[in-house]
Amino acid sequence: MQPLGVVTGSDVEAASVLDPILDRLEERGTVGVVREGRADADRTVYEVDETGWAAQGTGLSPEAALSKLAEDHDFGLLLGFPEASVPQVAVGTDAVAEPAVAAASAAGLDLADVEAAIEAAEPIENLDSLIAQVKASPKEDLAGAIATFTGRVRAKEGPDDEVTESLTFEKYEGVAAERMAEIEAELEDWDGVLEVAMHHRVGRIERGEDIVFVVVLAGHREEAFEAVEAGINRLKDEVPIFKKETTEAEEFWRHERPV
Repeated sequence: MQPLGVVTGSDVEAASVLDPILDRLEERGTVGVVREGRADADRTVYEVDETGWAAQGTGLSPEAALSKLAEDHDFGLLLGFPEASVPQVAVGTDAVAEPAVAAASAAGLDLADVEAAIEAAEPIENLDSLIAQVKASPKEDLAGAIATFTGRVRAKEGPDDEVTESLTFEKYEGVAAERMAEIEAELEDWDGVLEVAMHHRVGRIERGEDIVFVVVLAGHREEAFEAVEAGINRLKDEVPIFKKETTEAEEFWRHERPV
């Protein structure tokens, strides 16, 4: 799912910015919106009618709420969260430090620039969204197994080790995505493997959070397990993604530290 933030100034009607963007994106796929609102305390409320559903809830960050949309939406928009770590469209406001697109008014907003920003955004995926992706395969009726791998930020190797607070990942733009797609395609050529989906998050990831996912749809469990193992091993060995570790005492890039 491709994410985008929209932030408007007090003199700009949010709908005048959001609605044209929604119209443009809905021509290309499904769009979910996360906006500020007031939810009943300690309660989640779902509103369902013949046109769909809406929800209110507590306890999710804007980015986590976007992640919830990733399973069944092509695009996800955040409205009114200037600090969120997604490309931002800022209209009539300087609340966003480095907007991807800026305009003084809704009339001055170039929708082609907005589309370019959302296309360039780092996609949001999670285990559920990747499982949904492989289940949508035209070969799904041949599948008897789905195997998955999830890598996460380990706080420490042993009980007496220094705590790792976070890991930060940067990728070689273009090359990383291309190599990952090649690995997926090569694994899909294996006998019995029907669909492969992989995703590696970038940016700062806190301890205990998920980093990387590999999902395999296959005819049988043996083929699924073998492809999952090969997928994560090849991703770590062949995809140019660089890791910085932040511990309680120091910060360092893994590739610069002697073994």
